[in-house]
Amino acid sequence: MKLKKNFIYWCCQIGGWSAIAFISIFLGSIFGKPEFLYYVSIILTCVTGILVTHIMRIVIIRMEILSKPLGKQILYLLLFTVLFSVLLAVVSEILDRIIAYFPKRLEDMSLFRKLFISTFNSIWLLLIWNLLYGLYHFVEKSRRQQINTLKLEATVKSLELKTIKAHINPHFIFNALNSIRALVDENPERARNAITALSSILRSSMLAEKMETVALKQEIEIVKDYLGLEQIRFEERLKIEIVLDEASNELPIPTMMLQTLVENAIKHGISKQVNGGTIRITSLVKEEFFEVKVENTGKLNERNPDDEGGFGLKSTMDRLSLLYDQNAQFSISNDLNQKMVVCKIVLPLHSN
Repeated sequence: MKLKKNFIYWCCQIGGWSAIAFISIFLGSIFGKPEFLYYVSIILTCVTGILVTHIMRIVIIRMEILSKPLGKQILYLLLFTVLFSVLLAVVSEILDRIIAYFPKRLEDMSLFRKLFISTFNSIWLLLIWNLLYGLYHFVEKSRRQQINTLKLEATVKSLELKTIKAHINPHFIFNALNSIRALVDENPERARNAITALSSILRSSMLAEKMETVALKQEIEIVKDYLGLEQIRFEERLKIEIVLDEASNELPIPTMMLQTLVENAIKHGISKQVNGGTIRITSLVKEEFFEVKVENTGKLNERNPDDEGGFGLKSTMDRLSLLYDQNAQFSISNDLNQKMVVCKIVLPLHSN
């Protein structure tokens, strides 16, 4: 990276001063018939310009001028423009005397006046040089800050997602163990089957934790394992309906998100119904989005719908926001008959 920047710098230096030499020679040829030493003087002046501006760049870097507040940057660059313009004028005059180049138009001028005119001309060149140099570094600094900000946002986003995931699995395990505990004394055989189902769920969730999203059909398999575990506890009180649009099977959905919603549906819906109820999972693919619904028998708390889902709903909304920004939607409401609670996730078919 440093070699590339140095290469660009020297290309700009040589290219810029070569352009100045070409313009000076071109204008000199148009407005007169300059002697050979005129061309030599122009070339020597431009070579001197490269050396002087390079020295100025070293001083700017050593003094960390471009790291100072903007006001001080401007003040220092203006000061350096004047100082190094004087240096360029003096060196150019010395070189002209060495090659014995004495232009007729300057014969009657004093040395001080010659240096003043030469310095005045150099100021404009070095002012443009410093302006371009400072502007380049300002843009480069802004670009680096933008990249660092994006990296920081990505890191924070990743940490937030990992934190949410770290809450999801212990939360689920706690509820599953409660279900198994209720079966231990009542029916040891069913308890053993429940433990087998739980191990299958944990195996799936551990694999899924390595990914942000999984195919819907893979998520459904985890949900089926979970519902199989819960059906051991609820028996005929729990009815399950799963109807999926075939086009949605391979579409990505945040890992363990559907399982979390089903878990909430049982904990806050089915378990509170004397006669149990139904868990219905459906999916539908539309033009630009696809939606997944988790419906359960029960009625939503109208005072504060979030109380119905606790951490599960909050984690769902947070994950959707982090993964899809404003391109995904989540809602929870009662159905038209006020007999079912409907959780709906709407995800984009194509991520930006």
